[in-house]
Amino acid sequence: MDKKKLLMMVEIAIFAAIGLVLDQFSFSLWAQGGSISFVMLPIVLMAIRWGIVAGLATGLIIGILQMAFGAFIAHWVQALLDYGIAFTVVGLAAIVRKPLLEASQALNKAKMTTYIVIGIFIGGFLRFSAHLIAGVVFFKEYAGDENVWKYSIIYNTSYMLPATILTAIVAVLLFTTAPRLLKTFDSIKGKSPASINESSTSS
Repeated sequence: MDKKKLLMMVEIAIFAAIGLVLDQFSFSLWAQGGSISFVMLPIVLMAIRWGIVAGLATGLIIGILQMAFGAFIAHWVQALLDYGIAFTVVGLAAIVRKPLLEASQALNKAKMTTYIVIGIFIGGFLRFSAHLIAGVVFFKEYAGDENVWKYSIIYNTSYMLPATILTAIVAVLLFTTAPRLLKTFDSIKGKSPASINESSTSS
């Protein structure tokens, strides 16, 4: 196994653990689940640093860890949707990786902000979609006489929208002030020490 792949695997494990911890420091809105946290932040970071595979893997491990540490499971398909799929698809924020790294290289913070927000909202929307389907299929009894789709949309939007917005705000502040966090060592090792120091000072 080459050093680059080993480093990626180590970072996946570390950031998955960080994601699990961040999810414990959350604000719960509903007794039956749904909370506002920064669990998506390490997934997005890995997606940008290493690409889509690392992002998906980090999200999947976080979902599995949540199931292992007492997640609410009504059915195995619901568990797959609410944990396996929901957190894995956040890694698809990697779709903005190339233009974001280019903007970071150019120290264009306006473009960086735009791509970070787009990537996080893509990941957030896909996660929301997985929760939405799980709610419609497995938690329709909570809707009562209300339309189950309307109920699930309102329920999941109530925590997913603020969680996505807060994650985007923190990510923008973090990544624009320390753009080197978006890059792996492999992506900058070709630079001379002077250019790396110059880039770090400029950021």
